[in-house]
Amino acid sequence: MRIKIIIALFGICLFSILSCTDLEEEVLDESLEGSGQAELISGAIAPAYGQVSWTWRHTNYYGLQLIPADEAILPYRGGTDWYDGGKFLEAHAHNISPANDLVSSSWNEVTKNISRALSAIEVLKPLADEGDTEAEGALYEMIALRAYLNMLMLDSWGLAFKKETSGELSEILRGEEAIKYIEDEFLSVVNVINTERGPGRITQAAVYGFLARLNLNAAVYRDPYGTPNFTSEEMDKVIMYTDNIINAGTFSLSPEYFDLFNDENHDNPELIFALDQRGVLNREHSRWAYWSLAGSWFPRPEFPSADGTDGPAITPDFYQTWTDAYGNVDPAEVDPRFYKKNQLVPDELQDLTGFSPLNDEDHFYCMAAEDFEIDRGIIRGVIWGPRKDENGSFYTCDENYRIYPVKQIKGNGPDKDVDYVNHQLQVDFTNEGRLHSKGYRVSKYQFSHTSPNGNNYSSVDLVLMRYAEIFLMRAEAKLRKGDNAGALSDLNTVRTSRTAREPVLEALSSIDLEILYRERGFELYWEGFRRGDQIRFGHYEDTWTEKTDSDPHHRLFPIPQNAIDGASNVEGYLIQNEGY
Repeated sequence: MRIKIIIALFGICLFSILSCTDLEEEVLDESLEGSGQAELISGAIAPAYGQVSWTWRHTNYYGLQLIPADEAILPYRGGTDWYDGGKFLEAHAHNISPANDLVSSSWNEVTKNISRALSAIEVLKPLADEGDTEAEGALYEMIALRAYLNMLMLDSWGLAFKKETSGELSEILRGEEAIKYIEDEFLSVVNVINTERGPGRITQAAVYGFLARLNLNAAVYRDPYGTPNFTSEEMDKVIMYTDNIINAGTFSLSPEYFDLFNDENHDNPELIFALDQRGVLNREHSRWAYWSLAGSWFPRPEFPSADGTDGPAITPDFYQTWTDAYGNVDPAEVDPRFYKKNQLVPDELQDLTGFSPLNDEDHFYCMAAEDFEIDRGIIRGVIWGPRKDENGSFYTCDENYRIYPVKQIKGNGPDKDVDYVNHQLQVDFTNEGRLHSKGYRVSKYQFSHTSPNGNNYSSVDLVLMRYAEIFLMRAEAKLRKGDNAGALSDLNTVRTSRTAREPVLEALSSIDLEILYRERGFELYWEGFRRGDQIRFGHYEDTWTEKTDSDPHHRLFPIPQNAIDGASNVEGYLIQNEGY
C-alpha cells in the first residue's frame, strides 16, 4: 500500500534541504576539473557522502545493528557508564520502546542522509540535463546513494520513502513495492554509473553489490514476520550480480585480514564501498575503533587523550560459536580473523604472579610511540599499554614509553587502581557482570596514527562493502538453490585467502546453512551484518545472554514516537510497526 505523506510534519527535517550544507566536507576520492561548476557539483555531493559517516556512528545506525544481535552486549558499566536512558539494554533484550533514543537517532540520521542525497539530486539534475558530464556522473551516484539509504530504512523499519523533489509529497512504500522501487533506482544507474572511482564513491561494483544484498534479503523484506521464501529468481539475481563483480577481476582478497581496517586502507583492493576518511574529516568520529576497548587503555602513546570507552563486549554466546568450531584449539591459534598479536611482551615479564599496579613500578618494557600497536581482533585477559603518572603524563624511558600491564582506572569496582584490566568471558547485566573490565572486547579497527585523539582526522576508512562479502552472498544464493559444491567453493575462497600469517585456515569439506551462517559471523563480525544474518537464517528469536524475547515482530524496530507524533495531525499517514 502506498501512503502519501508530508515528511516535514515529522519534525525531523526528512527530505528537506535544511542543514544539508552546514558541513565542510570534502570529496576526497576524485578531483573535479576546473572551478565554479565543479565546485557546485562537489558542494552538492559532499554533504550527502559526509553524512554517511554520522549515519553509521556508534550511537546511531551502527549501534542499532550491533547491540540487538547476539554478537554484542553493552551493560550499564559499573552502574555509572553507558546507561543512556536504558537504550542499549532495551536494544539488546529486544525490549525496545518507540521512545528509545538509539532508534530515534538512527532514524533521524538515515532520513537526514536521504534528505541530503535528494538535495544533491535537485542541484545536479538540471546541470546533467544541460549536458554537464561531471554533473551527470555525480547524479548517478546520488541516485544510488538514496537507494542504498532507503534499503537501510527497509531493513530496519520495513519501509522506504519515495520522493523526487523537495516540493512534492512523499510516498511510504512497504514490502514488494519498496523492494521494486529500490531495485529500479539501482537498475536505473547501474549501466551508466562510473566504474573507476575509489571506494569512497559509489561505483558500478557497489551498485551490483547493493542489488545482490537487496535480492538476498528480499524474502525477509517481503514478509518481515514470517518464514522467508527465498525464490530461485532472486537467488539467480544474487548470483548474476556477484558474478559481475567477481568476473570483472577488479578486486582481490586481502592476505592480511586486519589490513582491511588499518590506516591507509583506502587503497586495499578488497574494499568496494567505504566511508572515505583519510585524515581530513574533523566530524568523522571513528568510534568503530575505540567503542569496545577499555577506558583504561591508551593505544596511541603519542596522543594521551586516545583511549577506549568500555563500551560493548562480545557475548559469551558469540564467543561460543568460535570455540564450537575449533574445539580444544584456541581460535587465536588457527583463525587469522580472530586475533592478531602485535604486542611482543618479553618472556620475563609475562608472568604477573604477585604483581599488581601497587608494586610493579619496574615491570615494563620500552617502546617508541610510532612502533606501538595494540593487539587486534578479539581481546582477552590482561592487556598492555602506556601508563600515566599522577600528573596525567605517560611514563617514559629515555625517548620511548614504558609499556605496563594496564591499570584499571575506570569505574568503581573492587579492581579500580589496585588491579589490572583483565577481560574475562562473562559479561551481563548483573552487578558483577557489568563491571568495567567484564567481557572480551573487539579491536577490529586500527587506532589511526593520524588522529590526535583516536577520533577525528582518522585515516582509516570505515568499510561498508568488501570483496569477501560478495563471495559469501554468492555462496548463500548457490546453497539456497541446492548447489552445495559451488557454495563450498566460494566459502573456501574466502576462508583460505588470509595467507599473510601462519597457519592459513584449511578449506572446509562440507557446507550447510548453519556452517555458512557461522562463517559469515567469523568473517564479518562487528561490521553491521549480524542482525540481518540472524533474521535471514532464522536465529533472531533465539535466546542469548540477557535476551529471551522470541517475538518475530521485533525483527523490525519501532518507528520513533516523535516521528509518529509529528505526523499525528494527518491521520493514518505514519502507522507504527506491528508489535509496538
